[in-house]
Parts: sequence; C-alpha cells; structure tokens
Amino acid sequence: MCRSIHVLRDGADVATDDAISAAALQYVRKVSGYRKPSAANEDAFNEAVFEVAAVSRRLLEAVASTHPAARRAS
Repeated sequence: MCRSIHVLRDGADVATDDAISAAALQYVRKVSGYRKPSAANEDAFNEAVFEVAAVSRRLLEAVASTHPAARRAS
C-alpha cells in the first residue's frame, strides 16, 4: 500500500512540513479511494489529511532523537 510515499525519516532531521503534508495526502487518497473527493466529502477528506500530517509530524519528531546521526551529534 502507498508505494509512492517516500521515507520521511532521513537522518536526524525531521522532514519538511510540505513533505509531511504530501505524504499525508497520498495516504488519505489511497485509503479513501478518492483522488479528489466530492464536495460532500471534501471536509472529511481535508480533516483526515490534516490529522494524518499532524500525527506523522509528532512521530517523526519523537523518533528523530533515536536516529544514529542524532546520537553522534550529542
């Protein structure tokens, strides 16, 4: 699933907001089956993208400190 989503954890640096949002959009598109949702589903679709991006950002920030590059820098 979601083969086109790129790895966002690349070293100790957290991915950019744009990269995280793009990955969240790809994920929600894949799960929902919509490339672009209808007007009736647009709010739910956009909220899902926002929530997936927020959770992804928190995950990446939490695991960045355990990356070998981060440990070498400290």
